[in-house]
Formats: sequence, structure tokens, C-alpha cells
Amino acid sequence: MKLLKKILTLGGLLSKGKKAASNEKQSQKKDTGGNSKKTGYKRRERSEGEGKRDSRLSPRHDGKGRGDSFSGGDRRRGSSGRSRDSSDRRAELSTRPPSPRKPREVPPSKDFESLKLQVPDFAELGLSAKVLSAVSDMGYASPTPIQKQAIPIVLSGKDVIGTAQTGTGKTAAFSLPLVDELADSQPQPRVLVLSPTRELASQTAEAFKNFSKYTNLETVLVQGGVGMQPQIDEILRGVDVVVATPGRLLDLIHQRILSLKTIKYLVLDEVDRMFDMGFIEDVTNIIRYCPKERQTLFFSATMPDAVMRLSKWALTEPALLEAGIMHSPADTIEHFVYPVDGIQKYDLLIEILKSITFDRLIVFTRTRIDADRISEWLLAHDYKVSTLHSDRTQRERDKALKDFKENLTNILVATDIASRGLDISDVGYVINYNVPEHSEDYVHRIGRTGRANKDGNAITLFSSDETQFLKRIEAFINTKIERRKLEGFAYRTEPVLEEEVKRPRRRNK
Repeated sequence: MKLLKKILTLGGLLSKGKKAASNEKQSQKKDTGGNSKKTGYKRRERSEGEGKRDSRLSPRHDGKGRGDSFSGGDRRRGSSGRSRDSSDRRAELSTRPPSPRKPREVPPSKDFESLKLQVPDFAELGLSAKVLSAVSDMGYASPTPIQKQAIPIVLSGKDVIGTAQTGTGKTAAFSLPLVDELADSQPQPRVLVLSPTRELASQTAEAFKNFSKYTNLETVLVQGGVGMQPQIDEILRGVDVVVATPGRLLDLIHQRILSLKTIKYLVLDEVDRMFDMGFIEDVTNIIRYCPKERQTLFFSATMPDAVMRLSKWALTEPALLEAGIMHSPADTIEHFVYPVDGIQKYDLLIEILKSITFDRLIVFTRTRIDADRISEWLLAHDYKVSTLHSDRTQRERDKALKDFKENLTNILVATDIASRGLDISDVGYVINYNVPEHSEDYVHRIGRTGRANKDGNAITLFSSDETQFLKRIEAFINTKIERRKLEGFAYRTEPVLEEEVKRPRRRNK
């Protein structure tokens, strides 16, 4: 019994010792500010290529009208609207000011009278000599229908809703008059352009830089997937135009790096795509950060009802501009369908590539997994291939486009991240490996060819399980798409080129 009492006493002492050590450890955590849960949260880095944005990371809005100041905020950030990590980063930046903004060497613009002879149709739109000089350098001959309609109205100061087929020059339709309106450079940004994807944002930023060649205006590209510090340095040095994807832009706003209080011109480019990708809450909050007194421009290839509802809140008496038929491919594109068993699509793709001659070709897929598999399949057959989808790093995405544009590769395998706005010249063929689920995507995909009034070809590989998708596309474009058979290909099942007409059964008398 004495031995048992000693054992029990020793066990109690050990238990008390562990409890005391645990209490001391918890006390140390409290003293140093350590906690099992962080008081702030860190926004995860997102790809603006595909998929819907996590709405939990978006600030809540307070239901005010157009341009009212944002006060809802993300309640998890505290009353200051910033996380502790953001405050620390901002404090660090304040001790590391960027190098001062270096004035650019601006070449003298050409004589206006000579420009009226070189680009007479653009000169009639009311653009200045500085902008017309850049237009002349870019080799533009005459404005497209959407440019001809939009440029004078944007110069007049009215809000605009502009719809036009993909590849018809919508970027120039708003960037040319805005560069003209900005005139001289100022420290704070006055133009904000929102783009749904990094690739489109990069292309738009490049257009602004090209069109402002004869001015001292500065443009910054704000996008995720790359280091934030260079973008911050450019903003703090002073910029005139901000071209951004929503996620990274909100990061900089929340960290008090960028203010939109001086924005005079707000552009939403490919606004319907932003809805498809789940950016509506982000876009709405960004609009709230902008001043109420501003000029707002919506440009897109389609304007669904949801976009029109947003426009009623965000725009004031906008001019409605339409150029071309919104629901049909361009007349320069010959498009048709190859019916085939799903299991034979890989083999048919190879046979199609053997049967045609092309300098550049884009293969569109529905999923990122398909894109990787098709790229591997083509590489195994000795084709030069670039792959573009949102699971790839920004460096890989940039390299894929660069190699394709510079003819280091001649096939680009991509998801719908590449279906909007990418200005890649001389794409002779587009091949849809899958029938797109959304009818609008069909028009956007095949719109990558047949651009600038050049002929293009679009082929869609169609299996029987995609029948409903194909019927919806034909209803959307109001056209029956021709079915064809590739001669010489060993089909497992004979393709059906004409649908059988169902005749009503006769009742027996």
C-alpha cells in the first residue's frame, strides 16, 4: 500500500508539472502576440485566367449608388480596412521610396496637314496630331466600324456601351481618344482600364504605350502572377493610365498603395467575360472606389442582360454603339464541323494537321488537363507547340505567347483564356478540340482567325455526346454549321453528315 501511494503521488506531481509548463507556454504566446489564429488574412494569389473568384476574398459593398465612397470593406480586416500584414508592408514601403520618375524622350509629332494625307479617315474623327502620328506609325490605314463610331463620342465626353465582334479593334476605339484627352502627364492616374485576363491586360497596356508615343504619358500594367514591388514602384513614381486585372488591383487598393480618387475615365473591357469569370463583385467594388464624376466606357463582344443591368447603375445616359452582327462569326471565316467518335479525336487532330498548310494555328480545349494532354500528344508527333492555360505560371504564359508570336512555335494549345482580345496576326486556322459549352465562346474562339479582313478557317471536332452544345451554338448564330468528312481517315463509325428528318408516324386505320 505504501508503494502504491508513492506511485500515485509521483503521477500527480508529473501531471501538475506538465500543466504548469503548458500555462507558461500560453502566457509567452500572449506576451509576444503569437496566436493560433491570425488577426488579419493574407489574400491568396489568384490566376485571372479561368474559374470563378472566391467571393469570400472580395470586399462587401454597402449598396450605395454610382461612384459613392466605399465604406463596407471586408469586416475581417478591421476598422482600418487593412490587414496587419498590409499595414506592415505599407510601412516598409514608406521607408523605401522608388527612384524618381525619369522624363521620357518624346519625339516631335508630324505635321497635321501631312497626317491628313497619310491617315485621312482617322484625321476626320477629331484626333490630335500627336495621336495621329502614332496611328500612322502603327500602319493603320482606316478606322474599323466600331472605331469610327466610338472615337468621336468618347472625345465628346459621353458614356459609351460599345459592342462589336472580336477582332474589330475595340481596344483602339477607346485608347486612342483617351490618350488624346489626357494630353500632358500628371502624377496621379486618370484612366483605369479593367481587363478579365492578364493576357488581355498586357495587350491593352501595350496599346496605350504605343498610342502615347508622342506624349509624356505613363502606363502601368497591374496584374497578378508576377512580383508586386515593380508595379508599386511605378505607381508611386506617378502614372497616367492603369491597366489592371481585378484581383491585383484590389490588393493595391487595400494596401493604400493606389487610390482611384483621381480617375476621370473608367473602361471595362470584355465586361461580359468578367461576369462569366465571377468578377462581378470585385468590379462593382472597384467602380465604387472611383469618383462619381467620371466618363465610363463598356466595351465587349456581347452585352448580356446582366451587363446591361450593371450599366444602368454605372453609366449615365450612355451612347449605344453596335458594329456588325454580335451573334455570328465574321464573314472572313469559313467554319465547319468534323463528326467523329470521342476516342478518335486525338488521331483525327493529327490527320487534320497533316492535311493543311499553316503558319500559325490555335487548338482550343475545354479543360486545362486536355490542353496539357494534347500538347504532349503533338510534341510526340514532332510539332512545335506552346501551351496556355491558367494553371501555368505567369512566366510560362508569357513565354508561350512570345514563342507563338515570334514563330518559335506554330501551334498554340489553349483554353478559353486565349479566346478574348489576343491580337495575334496571321492565325490561319482555329481547331476546337471540344465543342464549346457556351455558345458565345464559339464565336470568340473562331474569331482568333480571319482578322483584319484576312481569310481564316475554323474546324470543330464533334462527338455525339456534344450534340446539345452544337445545337445551342447553331441557334445562337442562327446558322446550320456544315458537317464534313476528312477523306482518307479511318473512321471507326461512319460520320453522319446530314441529320435525318423525323417523319411523323401514320396511325393505322
